[in-house]
Amino acid sequence: MPLPSDGKIVALGEQLLQQFDILFGLHPGFRPAHAKGLLLTGTFKPSSNASTLTRAPHVTRETTPVTVRVSNSTGIPLIPDSDPNADPRGLAIRFNLAEHVHTDIVSHSTDGFPTRTGQEFLEMLQAVAASSSSKESPSPMEKFLGTHPAALAFVQTPKPAPASFATESYFGVTAMRFTNRQGASRYGRYRIAPEAGVHHITPDEAKSKDADFLFNEIKQRIESGPVRFRILVQLASDGDIVDDATVHWPEDREILEMGTLSLTDLAPDNAEEQKKIIFDPIPRVEGIEPSDDPLLELRAAIYLLSGRRRRNAPKAEDVSSRAATMH
Repeated sequence: MPLPSDGKIVALGEQLLQQFDILFGLHPGFRPAHAKGLLLTGTFKPSSNASTLTRAPHVTRETTPVTVRVSNSTGIPLIPDSDPNADPRGLAIRFNLAEHVHTDIVSHSTDGFPTRTGQEFLEMLQAVAASSSSKESPSPMEKFLGTHPAALAFVQTPKPAPASFATESYFGVTAMRFTNRQGASRYGRYRIAPEAGVHHITPDEAKSKDADFLFNEIKQRIESGPVRFRILVQLASDGDIVDDATVHWPEDREILEMGTLSLTDLAPDNAEEQKKIIFDPIPRVEGIEPSDDPLLELRAAIYLLSGRRRRNAPKAEDVSSRAATMH
């Protein structure tokens, strides 16, 4: 996973990392966003018609081992699962194709993204930080949202707490270009649907839960049987915008089932493995290519920069054992 060759993208990635540090504080060894998480392992089995969409290797094999990370939002390692700021939740999937060969899906539980470009996202984070100490009205964040309708729509989108990580839907942020063996290509966005159905809890119900209820629940659930998700792809039609993560495609667009995730175990050495693993929003595999969405190269840069920083962090003696197990 190389850094982008464009130095401006790398510099912007560094600025965004610094801004996350300002918002959430420095937590060596943890991610700057979605810091609290858990790694699970299992397999992916492609659907019978997945090969009509792509010739990617995990679609042409009977099964592929996967590593999946569920997480809370923010860069705070001990954020309570019941905190409204813990949404949107994250689900990252690694398809382990061979030793040191993989392709990933990075998704979260709110469909879309608040800004089209990384520069706009930086301005949004700066407005959030400035608003925490600002007494002016409207606040910097209110001013930003007043001039960025897509960000306002994202902020206003309901983000109810899930009853379980296994009963939440997740969405790929950006579109990908899928190509099959015949050379036919379609653009699509990932959707991850829970086999157990979507179940949320009310804010009052969330307040009554303990700080780690989602992580404890998924551990108990996986002990009693596989946790399954369907990996779907919403396909774009001619004329749909495929390079802007703030644009939603109509709900009547075709949905193709790519396959099923079956999660069966907790990953061993969970805290240490989370420190090492760097998910990649760019597929880097034959049959699935990135779209021209400007967020993709930037997100890849941020993930790599923060991953290198995380790997180089000393083992913190003052981080509680509970944080380590959630990391």
